[in-house]
Amino acid sequence: MVALTRSRNGLAHRHPWSTLAGENLRTEGAAMSEPSPAPRPGDGMPRAMSHAERPADAARELREGLGDTPLEMVVVFCAPHYDLTALADALAVQFGTVPVIGCTTAGEIGPGGYSVGAVVAVGFPSEDFTVVTALVDHVDRFEIADSTVIARSLLTRRDRALAARPVPMGETGSFAMLLIDGLSMSEETVVSALHNAMIDIPLFGASAGDDMHFERTFVLHEGAFHPNAAVVALFTTTRPFTVFRTQHFVSSDRKMVVTGADPQRRIVTEINAEPAGREYARLVGLEGEPLTPMIFASHPVVVRVGGQYHVRSIQKVNDDESLTFFCAIDEGIVLTVAEGVDPVANFDALMDGIESEVGPPDLILGCDCILRRLEMEQRQLGAVMAERLTRHRVVGFCAYGEQVNGMHVNQTFTGVAIGGR
Repeated sequence: MVALTRSRNGLAHRHPWSTLAGENLRTEGAAMSEPSPAPRPGDGMPRAMSHAERPADAARELREGLGDTPLEMVVVFCAPHYDLTALADALAVQFGTVPVIGCTTAGEIGPGGYSVGAVVAVGFPSEDFTVVTALVDHVDRFEIADSTVIARSLLTRRDRALAARPVPMGETGSFAMLLIDGLSMSEETVVSALHNAMIDIPLFGASAGDDMHFERTFVLHEGAFHPNAAVVALFTTTRPFTVFRTQHFVSSDRKMVVTGADPQRRIVTEINAEPAGREYARLVGLEGEPLTPMIFASHPVVVRVGGQYHVRSIQKVNDDESLTFFCAIDEGIVLTVAEGVDPVANFDALMDGIESEVGPPDLILGCDCILRRLEMEQRQLGAVMAERLTRHRVVGFCAYGEQVNGMHVNQTFTGVAIGGR
């Protein structure tokens, strides 16, 4: 399945909470330990990666790799083994007044494709972008009313930033990105509420990871890594863009009903009135086999919402044969065992659609489910996908879940594709 949200023009004009609503915006005013080379003409937007062990060295290599282009914002995705306090301090030293946001990962996507144990960064040039951000603390206590406050603040600050620019940006569009603690179990509430509050602004994002330890994940904002938190960034640009989502699974005729669940912890205890792990294994034809992340990656389940099937991936099997999911789950839900289609052909179709929307992208900021990456490795497609990711200028990370507009989903590739000037 491939879905694109068409690039928008002039969103800043039309949002009812915008201080500029109805006005014209013409205002005043591959694994390596070496730093990535500075971008050359035609290389797209600035991107960089470092495998340096010391945070100070990694931050310096990222700064050198992004080149001399004046930047409005830097987005960073980092492996969780780093000393995060030291890394945040080092990034602040290197980038100075340029804001840096990001999160920890379950794997990175750098300028050369999939990577592990690295820090990757992408720079958003000041000439083409205005970006404002908000930190959401204690996302496990997030309430729907909070989204209204966040949206109003972001839109007001965006409009002020646009008005303060010394050179007008001209016709613009906006999109939002959400990076959220991947173990907070709050993604559904946060993304749904934010999407409703932002109204006509497309939103994408993902859940931070910790290399599948499932212990703690962090988001980066204003010089510090925060647990149990989220970062919302509102990008406004003159460039064409499109927010997208794709998955390479279709439904089968093998159904299962959740007959026992603990929704608060995303745990399913029974499927079809049988122990969940045992019944799942039977339905996917692996009865008696140990259930591993590779099996969950190859045999996800889907749920039908709004006329479309969405993947509900399994995180792990527990000692009592219950299953912990990456997404919200509840008793009575009917799940269907999914069947995969060719992931490479699916990715190529996505790129064809993106190029028809924005032309060859200067950047794709992508969020790829960790289970997709595991499946690529299992099917020995890692090198093929790395070539595709490199060719289409994808930078991003492997996540514990993905968000697109108002949905929290699994086993998808989501993001934003940004075209040239």
